[in-house]
Amino acid sequence: MQVIPVRISADIKPHDELDAIILGAAGQEIQNGDVLVVAHKIVSKAEGRLVSLADVKPSDKALRMAKEHGKDSRIMELILRESAQILRAKDGIIISETKHGFVCANAGVDQSNVEGDSAVLLPIDPDRSASRLRDAVKKKAGKEIAVVITDTFGRPFREGQTNIAIGVAGLDPIKSYVGSRDMYGRKLRVSEIAVADEMASAAELVMGKAEGVPVAIIRGYKFEKSASSSAKALQRPRERDLFR
Repeated sequence: MQVIPVRISADIKPHDELDAIILGAAGQEIQNGDVLVVAHKIVSKAEGRLVSLADVKPSDKALRMAKEHGKDSRIMELILRESAQILRAKDGIIISETKHGFVCANAGVDQSNVEGDSAVLLPIDPDRSASRLRDAVKKKAGKEIAVVITDTFGRPFREGQTNIAIGVAGLDPIKSYVGSRDMYGRKLRVSEIAVADEMASAAELVMGKAEGVPVAIIRGYKFEKSASSSAKALQRPRERDLFR
């Protein structure tokens, strides 16, 4: 299996044709059966999910929480707007459930790699964003691929962050071994591998955070194709969540 970095020197702006920019940067690299892994930030920028903090008026709740947790009240307001609920808030760390159903720090609101006094939000529908990129590559380059859109999340009980899939198209994000047997003949009952998350993490090894590589191509992994895939399959249902 190969993980191939795709460098993009241009700073993505709202309404840029992201598919054309990626195809231009990748050249002839994209092949049938590849997985195109794309950092959400360039997707969000192209989709106009940039917010100037000068335009954000904090609510009373945002002002109160910002003071309590030592945060910019405008960022706190964006966190509240993007959250379905705040799950934990302590020592300046805000863990929320986004309106997508993701559990992450600051509802995905981020100021890294963003020019000026602005913040970038998660795509409104990352699965749809992934589908649009996949369809564009098929139309413009004639290649059948899968797409994974990623973000960097922390994890309970583990230090450090890792990339996970927040949007997928063209592949089943989970490979289930339930019902099959291990090497000793025992039937597997719960083994399901989050392959989309693992591809997101593999791509992060060549993407970095300040390397100008927001896209990677994964080649050689035989994923299970799906015409109706969604990253929502990776979200644990509330009734099965032991930690909320």
